[in-house]
Amino acid sequence: MSDEQSAKLQVSDLSGAQEVVDRLRTRLRAGVVGRDDISDLVLVALLSDGHVLLEDFPGSGKTTLAKTLGACLIDDAPHDGIVSLRRIQFTPDLLPGDVTGTTIFDANRGTFEFRPGPIFAHVVLADEINRTSPKVQSALLEAMAEKQVTVDNVTHGLDDLFLVLATQNPLDLAGTFPLPSAQLDRFLFKIRMTHISAEAEFDLLERIDQIKKGPPKDLLKVTRTQVLDTRGVIHRGVAIDAAIKRAMVAFAESTRNDDRILQGVSSRSLVLLLPALQVRAMMEGRDHVVPDDLLFLAPHAFGHRLAMAPGGGDALKVTRELMGRVVDDMSRKSWSR
Repeated sequence: MSDEQSAKLQVSDLSGAQEVVDRLRTRLRAGVVGRDDISDLVLVALLSDGHVLLEDFPGSGKTTLAKTLGACLIDDAPHDGIVSLRRIQFTPDLLPGDVTGTTIFDANRGTFEFRPGPIFAHVVLADEINRTSPKVQSALLEAMAEKQVTVDNVTHGLDDLFLVLATQNPLDLAGTFPLPSAQLDRFLFKIRMTHISAEAEFDLLERIDQIKKGPPKDLLKVTRTQVLDTRGVIHRGVAIDAAIKRAMVAFAESTRNDDRILQGVSSRSLVLLLPALQVRAMMEGRDHVVPDDLLFLAPHAFGHRLAMAPGGGDALKVTRELMGRVVDDMSRKSWSR
C-alpha cells in the first residue's frame, strides 16, 4: 500500500485510535519474532509519550525492534534535520555534542550555524547507554524531559513524537557507568528482555529470509499526525476513576515507608503512568482503566525507580507485592460499599 493510502485514516475517536494500534502492532509483530509482549509495551510508551529502557542480552532483537518501529512511521510534517530513526552507539569517548549537535562557523557566510545531532529524530535508539560517561548521559536529560536541547545557550526544539529506546547489557559490567536515579526516572518503562521461546526461535530460523525483507509491503503504516491524534483521543476518551489514582498514591506511599526500600517512587512516575494506563486500557478494548492495568504495568514502570536497601530483595518482586496489596485493599473497599 502507498503512503497516501496509509494517510487517509482520520483519528477522531477510539475506533480510529484502535486502527492506529492495530497497524503498528501488525507491522511490529511481522518484523520482530517472539517479542509480542515487548512490542505492546513499546507501543504503550509511544502512544503515552514515554521513553523505554531495554535491559537485554546481545542479539536479542533490540535494533530490529527500533528499526521496525521507525519504518512504521510516515513523517507527514517534515522538519529540518529530523528523521524517522537514528541510532547512537554510546561509547566511553562519546561527547555531549555528538548526541545533541554542535555549533560550527560557516566561513563562507561568516556566521555560526547549528548542526543537529542524531537526537533529532522521531525514534532514537540509544545503544548501550551505560557505556558512556555521566556527562554524556546527562545530555539526554533535557531532551527526554522537555523535548528540547540547549547548545551554546540556544534552545532547539525536538519533535512532539520524540521517543528514546535505550538499551543496556546486564551481563557485561566492565567499563560501564550505572545510570543515576535522575536518568532512570526519565524512562517510563524499564523492560527486562530474556531469550525468546524455543518455538519462536525455530520460527525465526524457518522464516529468516522473509523476515530480513521486512514487513510485507501491503501492511499499512501510520503517520506522525495519526500518532499524535491518537494520543489526544485516548487522553480524552479513556476514563481513570479516582479510586485508581488513590491506589497509585497509596502504592507510592507504601514504597516510601517500606524498610526494604531506601528510595521510593517519585511523583513524576505517577504522572507518567496515567497516560500509559489509558493506552493499555484502550489496547484491551476498554474506555476505562481497571486495576488489572495497574498490576500489569507497575513492574515495568516502578521497578527501576526503587533503590533497595541491602538485603531488601528484588525490586520487581517488591513492586508486585506492594501493588498487589493496594489493589486487594481497593477491591475490598469497593465490595464493602
